[in-house]
This record gives sequence, structure tokens and C-alpha cells, in this order.
Amino acid sequence: MKIVSLLPSATEIVCALGLTEALVGVTHECDHPPEVRGKPVLTASRIHGQGLSSAEIEHAVSARLGGHQSLYTLDEGLLRALQPDLVLTQELCAVCAVSYTEVQQAARLLDVAARVVSLEPTTLEEVLDNITLVGQLTGREHVAAAVVTGLRTRLAAVEARLPATLRRPRVWVCEWLDPPYSAGHWVSAQIERAGGREVFQRVGLPSTQVRPEEIVRAAPEVIILAPCGFHVEAVAEEAARTRFFEGWHDLLAVRAGAVWAVDASSYYSRPGPRLVDGVELMAGILHPETFGTPSPAAARRILP
Repeated sequence: MKIVSLLPSATEIVCALGLTEALVGVTHECDHPPEVRGKPVLTASRIHGQGLSSAEIEHAVSARLGGHQSLYTLDEGLLRALQPDLVLTQELCAVCAVSYTEVQQAARLLDVAARVVSLEPTTLEEVLDNITLVGQLTGREHVAAAVVTGLRTRLAAVEARLPATLRRPRVWVCEWLDPPYSAGHWVSAQIERAGGREVFQRVGLPSTQVRPEEIVRAAPEVIILAPCGFHVEAVAEEAARTRFFEGWHDLLAVRAGAVWAVDASSYYSRPGPRLVDGVELMAGILHPETFGTPSPAAARRILP
């Protein structure tokens, strides 16, 4: 079987099932596991965010989407040449990757006899279900079952270490800095599993822009900066140059020094196996006395 993955999360799932060799094409954002680097790349971004601020990237994205333009290019010639049996894509988020509709149309026009499957999880449970689904599509049902069992075991281990009398801090995961967005979808479950309380309660719902007064009213005790697609170094740099809204420095989390930059790309943005790593990481941020302080390579405190 030849597989093309047009999602970084799908790439991670395919590799977790032991199918790295079957993976014949990936996206420009697929960087994990390291073995996928060097695979043929079928996509490119139409927006070059290098050097742009959060506000500038938001403006560029909104302008393209407002004009009904795709954010990505798809190398149709390479897709035809690869002749995959299975193409994994998504329809959940136009900002995240090439859409299912675009891929399906390209495959049909190019006479590529591939099965095109859209993965669209909105919760942590659905992410685990997607691993099972990819296992079924590739004849790796038993491997997928073992992977899911292992991930569930790790989630249960985090829960078992949380004391029954635990006080859960109010947590805001900021998915974009300027303008501020609150994370949704599977991140809500990550917060709860890590021993926190999400201030905006967006279980299974998309991320959404939030007004400064809403953030002030929510009074988060811990703020986790996790802009979509950013690694920890980039998050820290972006936080340093962002002019946050008036009242930011009066927030309880900011005054207490409880603002963290995290590796969002690896552990929170991609609906794949490493979301469980994200739960473990967040447990360390929220309850270091129980789980230990996270590695600076994955999370670091942002001083006011």
C-alpha cells in the first residue's frame, strides 16, 4: 500500500502504526517522526509567515479566506506520479491543511485511483478513534488497538496521580496571541485530564476569538500560550514582541508568573498520538509538585 498524508497528525498516526515505509508523500509541515523528513512533499503555504507578527499573519489568513482562496498549494503532478492507494486529508479547518474537497477533486481530475479519507476529530476521544480508523484502512487493526491501549493507559496514569482533593486551577489556553483566541476541540479534554478547569468551556468546539473583557472576567489562574503551529522557541519570541491588551498585566495568572509558552505544534495543535504527551506536559505545568516541572524544550515560563 502507498499512502499520502496531507496532515501532520495523520503522518504521525501512520508512523505510529509502523507504516513509515508505506508513506510516499507528506506535507511541508510534516516534521515528526524525523524519519519522514526527506519524503516527497506535496504542499506549500501561500502565506510566508517568517518574520510576520501574529496580527500580520491573522490579517493575511483572513484576507485569503475572505476571498475564498486556499491557503495552500497542492502539487498535482507529484500526486499523479505517486499514484497512492490511500490519501489522508481533512475538512475540519481551512487554516490547517489542504481541504478534503480540493484533494478529492484533484484526484478525480488526475485519474488517481486513490481512496481519499477525511480525518476530522473534534475531541480527544475522536482522535483515538481516528487511530483505530487508520488501522482499519491499512490492515493494521491490531497495531492500532495496541497504540490506543497504550495511550489510554498513559491518560489513566495521569488521572491516578491526581489527588481526590485536588484543587483544579482555572486555565486558559491561548491558541493565538493577537488577536487572542481561546483553544477548543480536544484541548478542552487535555486541560481536564491534566487537572485543570477550562475557563471558556469549549469542549469539541472550534477555537474562537475572545474579547479582552471576557478574559478579564474569566480570571484565569494559569495561561498557556499555544499559538497554532508554533514550537516553544517561536512562542516565547512572539510573546516577547506582542503588545497584549490593556489589563493583561492585571490578570491573576500574569501577576503570579503563571504564564507558559509551550510547544503547541507538537502537543496541542495536531490531533495525533502526541496529544497525550500534551496532557502529561500540562499536568506538570498545573501540578509540578506531583508531576515535576516540564522540560524547557517543551514548556517555559514567561515572566511578566
